[in-house]
Amino acid sequence: MARLRTVRPDGTPVYRHPTRPGVPPVQVTRVDFDEDHPHLPPDHRHAHDFLVLVYIEQGGGAVTLGSQDTPLHDGDVHAVPPGQAIGAAEIADLRHSRAWSVAFMPDAVPSLASVSPLAWAHHPLLALFASGPDGASGNVPVAERRQWSAWLSELADELAEPGRLGARDAASALLTRILVGAARLAPSGPAPPDPLVMRVFDEIESTFRDPVSAADVARTLGYTPGYLTTVVRERTGRTLLDWITERRMTEVRRMLRDTDLPLGVVASRTGLRDATYLVRRFKDRYGITPDRWRRSERA
Repeated sequence: MARLRTVRPDGTPVYRHPTRPGVPPVQVTRVDFDEDHPHLPPDHRHAHDFLVLVYIEQGGGAVTLGSQDTPLHDGDVHAVPPGQAIGAAEIADLRHSRAWSVAFMPDAVPSLASVSPLAWAHHPLLALFASGPDGASGNVPVAERRQWSAWLSELADELAEPGRLGARDAASALLTRILVGAARLAPSGPAPPDPLVMRVFDEIESTFRDPVSAADVARTLGYTPGYLTTVVRERTGRTLLDWITERRMTEVRRMLRDTDLPLGVVASRTGLRDATYLVRRFKDRYGITPDRWRRSERA
């Protein structure tokens, strides 16, 4: 189960992906809309700090993505980017739906593992997520829907026995195949880049290795931190600090996986104060220490 990471000022809970040593950072769930979720607001509104694909086997009801109500139809695939709030617009009607949810971190796919989150909009595997700030939806042709259900069922089986020979590679291959299928449902091209968001991302990319804050980025671009944070969240679903942290954590994971550098050096090269602070931020983000994560990846 995803674990509560924080609660936004408006009361929206934000969940982080559960990290299990030796298991790829992907989770497949048959969605049961009948389950009680006492920790969620009455409309089930919540957000994640990871990527989510939802495949609707049988439609009914609607969900709220951001501020827009989205009906659920048979064969729909919905991409929910990190930070995007999602809720239930018509909870009673949702009880007639059947769906699969695929929650994952980019590390689950080798070709995505070292891609900057600031460049996700340009990666072909994430085309459906990059079609707009709220993600996008597509509909699987009727003839292909049985195959989608089979992929998801097989992926769930591989993840249920992570110690089985080749399970990690099989899970990665199946997730890649699912993402290819989702990307083919995306509109013809990504949404036009937002000029302000691109300026913010360019500034983060050039400075995240230094100990800069959200306030530093805002001042460099000529805005107050409060204003820029609000605008970035409205246009991307995540705050300015979230994007800085995500960029740093992506680089931290790359260095832990690809180098033997001690944590103090990793911290100094990713804009974090020291090894102690790195451990605290990493564990808060992923629920596991950097050293344990490194050992798990190498195992």
